[in-house]
Amino acid sequence: MKFVESFKKLDLILLICTLILSVISILTIFGAVDNFGRSKLVMQIAMTLVGLLALWALANLDYRFLIDRFFWVFLIGSAILLLITLIFGSTGENRETANTSWLTIPIIGIAVQPSEFVKLAFICTFAKHLESVGGEVNRPKKLLPLLLHAGLIVGLILISGDLGVALVYLGIVLLMLYAAGLSVWYFVGLLGTIAASAPILWTMLAPYQRERIIYGFRPELDPEGVGRQALVSRGCIADGGLFGKGLFGGGHYEDLAASHTDFIYATVCEKFGFIGGFLVVAALVVLALRLLWIAHRANDVAGKLICFGTAAVLIVQTVENLWMCLALVPVVGITLPFMSCGGSSVLASYLLLGVAHSVAAREKRFGRR
Repeated sequence: MKFVESFKKLDLILLICTLILSVISILTIFGAVDNFGRSKLVMQIAMTLVGLLALWALANLDYRFLIDRFFWVFLIGSAILLLITLIFGSTGENRETANTSWLTIPIIGIAVQPSEFVKLAFICTFAKHLESVGGEVNRPKKLLPLLLHAGLIVGLILISGDLGVALVYLGIVLLMLYAAGLSVWYFVGLLGTIAASAPILWTMLAPYQRERIIYGFRPELDPEGVGRQALVSRGCIADGGLFGKGLFGGGHYEDLAASHTDFIYATVCEKFGFIGGFLVVAALVVLALRLLWIAHRANDVAGKLICFGTAAVLIVQTVENLWMCLALVPVVGITLPFMSCGGSSVLASYLLLGVAHSVAAREKRFGRR
């Protein structure tokens, strides 16, 4: 009886959306298994099943227990893990990346991306930190420790060269600070500082760095070099038309690097067309909106901020990834939640949603304050 009751703690809308995304992802990889390799399909199915189990376990674990008992473990552990990755991490050869963000586990030889799992620990600790500040987040004396907290984690990721993931963490920080009541004038000041310093920063860049930025936004200017990957991705999306080429159809994705990871949305659109692409975007939008609704009804400040942080991950990664696939922004290494092939990304996404389920379950149990 208790086992059956445990499933009632799952939020049905969150669960349906994640299952839709995972099923589309697995079908896409299955339809391209001759190109991607059977090991990719097995990994995606295995991590989805493990992720669902982890989601159920976290939904039945009170998130207050995690953030109250393991705050310092999560914070210090995250910093140490990122530092170890920075020192001993892989440069990502054969993983379509060029940063030291991968860490190979000894003996078993499996490579993981620690920054994906640190998201959960960071959101939990930052939520707890913001909750402890109370309504004084706008006081510089209280805000500075929060910025140091965030800067420690984001800084280590930036040093590793993983710009895409660093932008996601920045989005988490900004949205959680906003949700905690940080004055809009701080954000205006930040934008003003960035705008004022942009010309100076531009002159400090090497010529090849400027070219990568220019060609990132205008890939047509270098179609055989920097812009090639983005243009092929956009071609895959256009080639799918309304209904796509079919589960085993399409061929443009075979010429696209990382078509199973960072550019899986282009593969989905070529195989399932606008209909498939729209379903993916719709599921992600509903997922983000549901998280914001759960945040609105959360039982306490920390629960609210955890849901805002999780929503930030989905929003920033989705926008960043889709714009990249549409050749609207420079190509950076960023996955599409629940869709991109990769054990770290899939499992980390399910862990994040598991804690959000726990927040929703606590609201049902204790009611709103």
